[in-house]
Formats: sequence, C-alpha cells, structure tokens
Amino acid sequence: MPSGQTHDRITLWALPFVAGATFAQTKSGNLTLLVASGFMFGGLMFGPDLDIYSRQYQRWGLLRWIWIPYQKSLRHRSFLSHGPIIGTTLRVIYLSGVVGILVILGTVVAQILGNGDWSRQFLNETVGRSLNHIPELLALFLGLELGAMSHSLSDWSNSAYKRFQKQGVRGLLPRAKMKKRKRTTTQSNRTRTKRASKAKKH
Repeated sequence: MPSGQTHDRITLWALPFVAGATFAQTKSGNLTLLVASGFMFGGLMFGPDLDIYSRQYQRWGLLRWIWIPYQKSLRHRSFLSHGPIIGTTLRVIYLSGVVGILVILGTVVAQILGNGDWSRQFLNETVGRSLNHIPELLALFLGLELGAMSHSLSDWSNSAYKRFQKQGVRGLLPRAKMKKRKRTTTQSNRTRTKRASKAKKH
C-alpha cells in the first residue's frame, strides 16, 4: 500500500487535471472551486484511511476523536470505507450525524441560557439555505468522491502490481476464479490418479 506521503502527492498532482476537467464541463468557476476543494479535502483529510490511525486521521488534530467510533466499527480497507460512492456517502452521513448531535447539544445549552429562539432560528435558516444549493452540494460531494477514489485506486493498483510481480497474470485474476481453477485442477489430478491405478490393476 502506498505511503501517506505518496497519497498526498497523487492528490496534489491530480488537482489541476480535476479542476481543468470540471471547468471544461461546467464553465462555472463556483462549481469548479467546490469540486477542487472537495477533491483536496477528500484526498488529504476525508479519505478512506480514516478507518485507521493514518495521516488523514491525524490531520483532524483536536477533533480527530470524532472518528474513533468510525474506526472501531469498520475493518480496514473494507468496502464500506474504501468502496466507490458508499465509502464517501457513509463518511458524509457519519460526519453529518456528529455535527447534528453537536448542534442539538448547542441548542439545548442555548435554551438553558435563554437563547433558544436565536439558536433554533439559526438552525432553520442553515437547513433552508442548504436545500437551496443542491447543485453546489452535489459538486462538493463529487469532489469528495474523486479525492477518495484517487486514494483507493492507488491502493488497489499498488496491490495489483505487487501480486503481478509475485504471481504473474494469475495474480490479477479474481480470487474466486483462482480457487475454482485450483479445485478443478485438484479434481482432475484425482481422476487421473484413479484411472492410472485402475490401469495398473488390469
């Protein structure tokens, strides 16, 4: 698996291509900025390796504790953390849930202190504004997904290259097919052995 430094370099090198391709497709500076920002954030701080004590995890600084339940709930490099779309979606839902809990706690504290009306109004305005910016939110999510996928693809390609070095083309085949081929080879060898033993008896 590539080091954290290698992942960072891949993110930084790919950023101009992601930004250029986005602007070529959208002709929008705002959407390009959101996709590029999401790509940077996804590659450096919001990627699949948040499921372990990684460089991405350490960059959260004093807030990294919020990812501890996430790490304990997932196996490293599982489909739920490294899978396309599902990994980013799960992290967005998880982080949104944590932020939501903190906002609710803040609202309760504000209610106790006598500022409940202001906090509820602020929350309602924030949610309302978010719903009015669906294209921008989708652009940001796309950037996060691209940043995460640059990380996962580099992991998978590196692992595939190592298997190719050790096993050749067979190392690139799905494990299920390789196991099936091994079982078929074993059965054919047994059949040959039985035939040979029968021939000797006759």
